[in-house]
Amino acid sequence: MGNSLNYIHPEAKIGKNVVIEPFAFIDKNVEIADNTWIGPNAVINSGARIGKGCKIFSGATIAAIPQDLKFAGEETLTEIGDNTIIREYVNISRGTDDKKTTKIGSNCLIMAFVHIAHDCMIGDNCIIVNSVQLGGHVTIDDWAIIGGASAIHQFVKVGRHVMISGGSLVRKDVPPYVKAAREPLTYCGINSVGLRRRGFSNERINDIQEIYRNLYLSGLNNAKALEKIETLIPSSEERDNITSFVRQSERGIMKGYSN
Repeated sequence: MGNSLNYIHPEAKIGKNVVIEPFAFIDKNVEIADNTWIGPNAVINSGARIGKGCKIFSGATIAAIPQDLKFAGEETLTEIGDNTIIREYVNISRGTDDKKTTKIGSNCLIMAFVHIAHDCMIGDNCIIVNSVQLGGHVTIDDWAIIGGASAIHQFVKVGRHVMISGGSLVRKDVPPYVKAAREPLTYCGINSVGLRRRGFSNERINDIQEIYRNLYLSGLNNAKALEKIETLIPSSEERDNITSFVRQSERGIMKGYSN
């Protein structure tokens, strides 16, 4: 628990075996679950909901007031799942009236100097590398890896099992299971190494490759490509996830490879 060198608001709810290091600040309306470690000089603001077994390092700020001129002081939350690691000087904003919550899943690694703006939704098992900047309302699905110093435009969606190269400017949605690099951001094949590490069979990986050959390399527009995909490739979790992602994209998906 805490000591005389830190500040813990008496209304904060602190679980069992929580360690709060010197000079940390814990505000009211905060909940920290069991076995979490709060490092020195971390700031946990009102609205934070932190899961079990998390580690929050020096200088991190959780549930900061949104950097949004429309924010009028409404009560909103930042939720962090179990066993997530938040490294030095990460800044995570609370939600706004749009979603009420900024949410980070379980088993994530958020590296130093990352900024996660209001109303972002990040899935489980994601890795966000040093100095990545997320605009408001960004959605990142499970198992995605965002390379260091990348910037993701507000309202962009990144699919599950995606690998984005370091230093990328992400202006368009990035569909599931792919690698993305270059400027402007471009499809660079599927994330086959990551998929194998996570237990995907060769058959499933080959189906995903065939889907993206039709989507990006056939010369068809997205609507025609999706029709062809759904005709040629049997329904599966991966196929249906890709086709629904593309159809529901509001910003449009990133471009395909070209010379």
